[in-house]
Amino acid sequence: MRAIDGYARILLEDHADRLDAEGQRVLGVVCTNARQMGKLIDDLLTFSRLGRGDLEKSRVDMTALAQSAVEELRRLEPERRVAVTIAPLAPALADGTLIRQVLTNLIGNAWKFTRTRAEATIEIGCAPSAGELTYFVRDNGAGFEMEYANKLFGVFQRLHRAEEFEGTGVGLAIVQRIVQRHGGRVWAEGAVDHGATFYFTLPAEGGARHGAQGSGDTARRGQPGGRRARAEGAAEAEPG
Repeated sequence: MRAIDGYARILLEDHADRLDAEGQRVLGVVCTNARQMGKLIDDLLTFSRLGRGDLEKSRVDMTALAQSAVEELRRLEPERRVAVTIAPLAPALADGTLIRQVLTNLIGNAWKFTRTRAEATIEIGCAPSAGELTYFVRDNGAGFEMEYANKLFGVFQRLHRAEEFEGTGVGLAIVQRIVQRHGGRVWAEGAVDHGATFYFTLPAEGGARHGAQGSGDTARRGQPGGRRARAEGAAEAEPG
């Protein structure tokens, strides 16, 4: 796929004067589809590898990972103005590389699905409970119908048309597999046009209670009309 994209780009960049408007449009479509297919292949390879290998657990600074994910999104889309609030997140005993992928996927989804909002907001927080930590990513984006919530974490499952929001349909399946490998759970709440909240749990370090006071009520607050759907198996960043 990268080779197809590369050669098509060469044609567009070096030989555009020999192509009419339709030829340039077609090559543009080839480039776009090749990149999308390449991303899909990469995601499927990532998904397939998650069932193999040992977890390399260490104490993970979850706040730093969340901040890093947001900073990367701002770098990629500096024109976006998104108000992101990151509460102090309890550290986790986990595989840092894999948990980074979880936060990157969830925050990336929130960033993507708030694209049509004039005042986009994303909230990232944590709530402690007996023996585990519940992290959440909440947005005021497009949301979804709760009756379809059980489809969210399946491979190739999408609740929005590709013309509206890009994606491979694998990202949330990757999130679920990583969280389950850590002995946690993942679920989502949402309502159409009222945003969505994605939750995941990780075992607390030594079964202790961590996290900022008051975050428990924040994490348990559902979306309007929402019902919790489980998939079985403060630092504030100013708008950019």
